Amino acid sequence: MSDDDEIMSLSDSLDSVVRSLRGPTRAEVGGIFGRWEEAVGDYVARYARPSRFEDGVLVIDVDEPAWVTEIEFRTEEISQRLRDVAEVTINNIEVRVARRR
Repeated sequence: MSDDDEIMSLSDSLDSVVRSLRGPTRAEVGGIFGRWEEAVGDYVARYARPSRFEDGVLVIDVDEPAWVTEIEFRTEEISQRLRDVAEVTINNIEVRVARRR
């Protein structure tokens, strides 16, 4: 191995690859998906869950159509909580009905 070669951890390598693909970082994904319940609370987490995060857009799946309205009403609150709890910036939230199987 030459002096120019750097030893990089696997997690750093993965972050580098994801950044090159313009995707979210591991920390962002882990923050959104790993700390979802903490950010939105137990009650909301029972009926709504994150399904995708790309280019600052968070897609949230909900169980029933009524939850679309509820989540749309709470978008600012959810964005702020994810910023506070997971240090993730959400530019937009899209909500769709996708019942759990």
